[in-house]
Amino acid sequence: MTNSRRKTASSRSAPAQPTGRCRDASRARRRKRSRTRIALTIALSLLVLVAAGAGWVYWQLNGNISTFDADGISGDRPDDLSKGRNVLVIGSDARTGGNSDLGGGDKDDIGRSDTALLLHVYADSKHAVAVSIPRDTLVDIPPCKLPDGSWTKTRHDMMFNAAYSVGQTAKGNPACTQNTVEHLTGLRVHHTMVVDFKGFAKLTDVVGGVEVCVPQDVYQKDLNPNRADRGGRVFAKGEQNVAGQKALDYVRIRHGIGDGSDIGRIKRQQAFIGSLIKKVKSDGLTPTKLLPLANAATKSMTVDPGLGSANKLISFAMSMKRIDLHNTKFITVPWRYRGERVAIVEPEADALWAALKADRTLDGEDAGGKNGEEKPKPSPSAKPVSGDGIAVTVHNGTTTGGLASRAAKTLTDHGFTVTGTGNAPSQDHATTAVEYGPGQKTQAETVARLFAEAELEPMPADGITVTLGQSYADSPSAAPSPEPTRVPSKVADDARSADDDACSDLSYG
Repeated sequence: MTNSRRKTASSRSAPAQPTGRCRDASRARRRKRSRTRIALTIALSLLVLVAAGAGWVYWQLNGNISTFDADGISGDRPDDLSKGRNVLVIGSDARTGGNSDLGGGDKDDIGRSDTALLLHVYADSKHAVAVSIPRDTLVDIPPCKLPDGSWTKTRHDMMFNAAYSVGQTAKGNPACTQNTVEHLTGLRVHHTMVVDFKGFAKLTDVVGGVEVCVPQDVYQKDLNPNRADRGGRVFAKGEQNVAGQKALDYVRIRHGIGDGSDIGRIKRQQAFIGSLIKKVKSDGLTPTKLLPLANAATKSMTVDPGLGSANKLISFAMSMKRIDLHNTKFITVPWRYRGERVAIVEPEADALWAALKADRTLDGEDAGGKNGEEKPKPSPSAKPVSGDGIAVTVHNGTTTGGLASRAAKTLTDHGFTVTGTGNAPSQDHATTAVEYGPGQKTQAETVARLFAEAELEPMPADGITVTLGQSYADSPSAAPSPEPTRVPSKVADDARSADDDACSDLSYG
């Protein structure tokens, strides 16, 4: 009995031995848990490595970025009225940092701007337009900061690229160029980027070259007119892929292609940038492609403090990835020759700036996210005045930018012929003066009807000149006219799209 009970107890306390099927299932569960733990460990390790790698990448990119002194940006800036963003891109031929090896010249020479364009990215993030400003354009350069902390006075009828050289430093003065563009256009520039020779060449290497079209054979003398002989052939006529030094030579060459003008070179630069954008988009903005591109870009640029970190710069670049190639347009500010220099044509230029300020595309489309079409308000200066047969010259006697072109538009709207606009020798006129030549007092009185409190002043020479004073600047009549639904057709028709054929419309003249 006792033995029987012991046997029973013993048999109850001993664990049951698993069958073969149970043993296999148990081992499978253990292997599965083990594999799961290994996979999780690997995944966590990879996550840590990726995070550390991203941190290293951003640290590296941040270390590449150079910024210029924001203290040089004017305190007297246009209001930020547009929903879009304006980015000033300056191509610098400064010889510092090894750039003299690529562009020639003395490494201690002062920095100059070789090219400049104002990029307007519309609020819908689907359209963009780049407006090139010829370097020989005659403009007013507003007060700019010098290296010693003092500020210059406004200078009139200066070449546009002289703004970048204010202060005579090797690295140039991008803040002064930004001040000049804001003064010229009435648009707030949100960001400024300067790209140098070396960085530009490296960018084209990273993307594997850019497709360009050369309308004729180009030789070494075409690149350097001071050369004694023609030298070897640098480019053969036709389409080709260029990168590095050859890409830089292509965008800088002027004398060997077309009519040899800076305007013709701008056309080819616009075509080149369009091809570059096309190449980057076709490659795709994957991390593998983006990292080398970002690395080269950050090394090549000097930016304003608002773009002075990798996060800000990459975020800005990615915000433009939705822009379609066909909706990326290139134009040149409306211009005409004035002797050997370039003058801006009004009122076409003002119409362009107004359209960008209103986020209107070149064909008049509302790309600013507004609902419905705003009806233009009637001009506050509309009066029963006829200027038929009366020619007038308009001068701005104030510091208010764009005033002469606004007055010119008012005059032409009433039938007057405006023979020219510009700045008066001084900008301290309190009231508007209408000067007239012998026998022209009656015509001058007709002109004065459009300008409240204008004073008539006789002068010995023939002609009628309106010098605008602060009284006009402060009046409702000087308010900018309603934004046009589209820019003038002769400006829009000259636009180039990023998807245009590389060989189309390469030269002016």
